[in-house]
Amino acid sequence: MSRSCELTGKGVQSGNNVSHANNKTKRKFLPNLCNVTLISDALGQRFRLRVSAAALRSVEHRGGLDAFLLKADENELSMRARLLRRQIVKKAAEAA
Repeated sequence: MSRSCELTGKGVQSGNNVSHANNKTKRKFLPNLCNVTLISDALGQRFRLRVSAAALRSVEHRGGLDAFLLKADENELSMRARLLRRQIVKKAAEAA
């Protein structure tokens, strides 16, 4: 399983540890990933996703998983999230 957020695409970054003597050694900055269960109102199902804490706040701010996915760019989403987004769009089109 890769260390990247399924909703925002946030992943591992690299950088340096810098000592007091200004010695530089390589290090990794890992995203704060959480395993969460989010509910889709349109589909009436629950989905387990591995998302970053920042993405979780964004989902809450936008009003739920459906609203977040409809507003999100498909290039940033994981394959599972893209499939979920397409299902939500299809369900919304049927309702309209």
